[in-house]
Amino acid sequence: MSAPDPRARVVVLAGPSGAGKSRLAERLHTTHGWPIVRLDDFYRDLDDAADPPMPRHVGLGIIDWDHPDSWHASAAVAALVELVDTGSTSTPVYDISHSRAVGTTTVRARPRDLVLAEGIFAAEVVAQLREAGVLHSAWCIHHRPLVTFVRRLARDLKERRKSPMVLVRRGLALMRAEPEVIRRQEALGARSARAKDVEARLALAVGPRRD
Repeated sequence: MSAPDPRARVVVLAGPSGAGKSRLAERLHTTHGWPIVRLDDFYRDLDDAADPPMPRHVGLGIIDWDHPDSWHASAAVAALVELVDTGSTSTPVYDISHSRAVGTTTVRARPRDLVLAEGIFAAEVVAQLREAGVLHSAWCIHHRPLVTFVRRLARDLKERRKSPMVLVRRGLALMRAEPEVIRRQEALGARSARAKDVEARLALAVGPRRD
């Protein structure tokens, strides 16, 4: 998939939580040197009182961190556009275990770089990125739901994101909802694919690395 417009450089890596988006982004970064914008860092703080209110999960009785309203979509788009246009942007650093941003970091991109925008809400901004003229391609990374459940639980327990009981209950709910998550992200403009296939397609699209 080519990008004839020099500004169309943002590769959206969406997909269910635990599907392998971050691992794919890291491999592409290592191979090509492309910058990663971690869109999950644009989560709202736990005590954010702005409208709309923080969404709550009816079944679990906790804030629904898998609902797009728990996330700053407009700020994420603005950062990606700034990165493409200027070569640099400042993004939050979010601590999931404390449910708040704890700092900022600077992301830089070279003129020929693809920009890897990965996160569970990444598909939500596909249309805005396309309208802004910076979208290269959008992908919904997925695997078998049970594989995703195991990977997600292992990651979340290792990082102590929430209590083990909350992580198990949330993980089971996400596994049941995964087919619908994939359908929604496809409807938003992300193309469903395995991580290894996306990796191969992007490598073909840009050719060998240029330093």
